Amino acid sequence: MLTAKNIHQYYSGSHILRDVSVSATAGRVTVLLGRNGVGKTTLLKSLMGLVPIKSGTVEFNGHAITKATPYERARAGIGYVPQGREIFGRLTVEENLLMGLASKPAGTPIPAALFELFPVLKQMLNRRGGDLSGGQQQQLAIARALAAQPKLLILDEPTEGIQPSIIKDIGRVIRQLADVGLNGQRMAVLLCEQYYDFAEELADDYLVLERGAVISQGTGAEMVSRGVRQMVSI
Repeated sequence: MLTAKNIHQYYSGSHILRDVSVSATAGRVTVLLGRNGVGKTTLLKSLMGLVPIKSGTVEFNGHAITKATPYERARAGIGYVPQGREIFGRLTVEENLLMGLASKPAGTPIPAALFELFPVLKQMLNRRGGDLSGGQQQQLAIARALAAQPKLLILDEPTEGIQPSIIKDIGRVIRQLADVGLNGQRMAVLLCEQYYDFAEELADDYLVLERGAVISQGTGAEMVSRGVRQMVSI
C-alpha cells in the first residue's frame, strides 16, 4: 500500500535520513523503533509530505506521491496522528472530529464507528478539547485522523505520557484497525513507538533506525531473537 524507497533528508546540512526504505501493508502493523533523535519523526513527516525529501520515492496504492502536498495525501487515504497530539484545544470534541473530515465533501457525517472505538468521546462531544485529559486527547487525535476513513494510519508515539489503561485501549484499537478496519476493509498501520513492549506486542513487521539509517528490520516474531530491545534501549 505504501512504499518509500531510498529516502534521504537533510536539516541545515545535517544528513538526517540515510537511504531509508519502508513499506506498510493493509492488515499489518509496521513498527518504527529507535532512540531519540535518530530521525523517526522526520521520516513520518516526510511520508506525510510535511517536509520535502531531498531524494527518494514515495508511492501509495501504486501512485507516485513523492511531490504530493499533505492535503493531497490525506485525500488519497493517509491519516496522520502527530507526536504531541496537536488537537484544537479551543474547539469541542465534535468540532475536532469534523476537522478530520476536511478532505471530504461538505456535510459528510462523523463515522459512528469512531464512538465504538472510543466511547468516551461520545460522552464528551460538547467538551472543549483542551479540557480533556492527556489520554482522552490522544484518543481524540486518533479519532480525528480516522474520521476520513483512511487506508493507512501513521501514528507518532501515541503512548507518550499516557496512563496504562488508555495505552491498552489504544493498542486494542490499532490491532482492530489492522485486522478489521473501520468499514470492514483492513487498514495499514505505521506506528512510531518508544515503548518497546507495546511495540513488540503489536508489530507484524518492524524496522529500527540508528543515526538516520535502517540497522535492522523483519517480522515482529523476530524481534526477540534479533535483540531489538537492546538496540533501542538507552
